[in-house]
Amino acid sequence: MYDDYRSLKPDYRKYPKVPLDRRVWAFAIDFLSVWFISAFFATNLIVQWLVFLPGWWILRVLIVDKNRGQSLGDWLFDIKVIDPRFNRLPELLNLSKREAMLGIGSALAIAGLQNFTSGLAMLLLLSPLAIDCSLALIDEETNLAGHDRISGTFMVQTERGFSLDLRLKKIFGQIQRSMRK
Repeated sequence: MYDDYRSLKPDYRKYPKVPLDRRVWAFAIDFLSVWFISAFFATNLIVQWLVFLPGWWILRVLIVDKNRGQSLGDWLFDIKVIDPRFNRLPELLNLSKREAMLGIGSALAIAGLQNFTSGLAMLLLLSPLAIDCSLALIDEETNLAGHDRISGTFMVQTERGFSLDLRLKKIFGQIQRSMRK
């Protein structure tokens, strides 16, 4: 029985690790795009959450399931989510667990970001998302955040995507070279 468990334990070293800045930018694009859509329905915070959470689930679960492991932000930064035990796209239940943690943390972050009157309330509402994501900073070997650990998922680099960060670096490099001339 112990040998069966060891065979399911993933070897993270065989996957190309995603730099944390790429993960942050991909998350930010997904977060801002769903927040922008839900802001149109911002009669109050509860209504906004009722639009944000299903929108988050659609973008981060349904689209990821249909788009080979990539959301909009992940596609822009050449990242995809996998189940490293089986080297394939995670099941819908695991993706839903993962995104439920991130979605609820993001919804609380929206409440904190929209509540500028109390700094303490803003810190308290941002802290669940910050704690969840900061686990990736602590784990230098695999960069697994809390939502990755609970759902058994892993973010890997892929060649399928837009490479937005690389394109922007190239453009800024060309601008710098032209300004030096």
